Amino acid sequence: MVPRYARPAMTAIWEPEARYRIWFEIEAHAAVKMGEMGTVPESAGNALWDWWATNPAIDVAAIDAIEAVTKHDVIAFLDWVAQQVGPEARFMHQGMTSSDVLDTTLNVQLARAADILIADIDALLAAIKRRAEEHKYTPTIGRSHGIHAEPVTFGLKMAEAYAEFTRARARLVAARADVATCAISGAVGTFANVDPAVELYVADKLGLEVEPVSTQVIPRDRHAMFFAVLGVIASSIERLATEVRHLQRTEVLEAEEYFSPGQKGSSAMPHKRNPVLTENLTGLARVVRSATIPAMENVALWHERDISHSSVERFIGPDATITLDFALARLTGVIDKLLVYPERMQKNLDRMGGLVHSQRVLLALTQAGLSRDASYRLVQRNAMKVWESDGQLSLLELLKADPEVAAALTAEQIEDKFNLDYHFKHVDTIFARVFGG
Repeated sequence: MVPRYARPAMTAIWEPEARYRIWFEIEAHAAVKMGEMGTVPESAGNALWDWWATNPAIDVAAIDAIEAVTKHDVIAFLDWVAQQVGPEARFMHQGMTSSDVLDTTLNVQLARAADILIADIDALLAAIKRRAEEHKYTPTIGRSHGIHAEPVTFGLKMAEAYAEFTRARARLVAARADVATCAISGAVGTFANVDPAVELYVADKLGLEVEPVSTQVIPRDRHAMFFAVLGVIASSIERLATEVRHLQRTEVLEAEEYFSPGQKGSSAMPHKRNPVLTENLTGLARVVRSATIPAMENVALWHERDISHSSVERFIGPDATITLDFALARLTGVIDKLLVYPERMQKNLDRMGGLVHSQRVLLALTQAGLSRDASYRLVQRNAMKVWESDGQLSLLELLKADPEVAAALTAEQIEDKFNLDYHFKHVDTIFARVFGG
């Protein structure tokens, strides 16, 4: 985790003290249920919660000192709690194994991280929707292969992003549900020394579902899917960020990141206004995606359990969620403050002498009786003249002056095919599909 790209709420989930607090809750809830069932004295669970109510501080340094000797983090924690609580603490962890604590805790953390990320996406969706409605009918050029294609609206660009992040939200909600499971099943997952009722009780207290079969670990296909979803969301962030970067290029300049008073774009060139935020988002997306392959490789563990996944998850759990949280918030800010230039969009639309209307003329010629090949040839030969003139010539005027075209279409019919509004007749339909209503 790099503090520069971290926000407090998400970072707090992964702090050592927060992790130990979840460990304690798991152990204490389990002790209470075991007490109810007569596996341990009822006083054991009461003693744990009584101490917790009066001594909430976790001494991370003291636990670390014990671990330096035991070389085992869960044992170190149990030893430290026993020192605080006294004899009743000996009934903690009855029939349980370290993975019961570690895996359940990780899933609690991932579920809590997902809740923050879902809220982040909601904020981003609100910003995108506002800009989409603002520019619903703002004409701009659509591009394929980076080349002028046909007119669209800037609102449609935003609507596309809204639909994509709506899908991202749905995937994240599903991934959260899939990973939010609890395992208190003991060594190799057979419940030989801990009753399944304990697992059910702990799961309920922590807001989790029970893991149907956990061997000695919770199956890592759940985690692989979770991190894969984070990777897809990161890719969606990069796609929108890349769009902004392209639109901010000097030759295009149809939109750009907000440039605040006092901001400087370059240490050497005072004129620069660089897309630094969206470039940063491109880099952060790569970091988040880098977690997906290790998460998938964690699925294949030896037999009922090994710990080859453990070190990986200590990295990717915090890093991927903290980075994605920051990236979503940054993208929301970019979209919210994005500077949009409709006049420049119109200028770029007009730059190539009406070439963007070529398809409508092609279709009109076919409807007038010409073959498609002949229609294409007539339009293309005039379009290439405009292209080679760098837009100085007018496709409309060339077509009207072309005898073969004029033989099939009147001047008025040709002019009608250059109506910009024609391309936007179904914008309302698309918006209704995306936003409802």
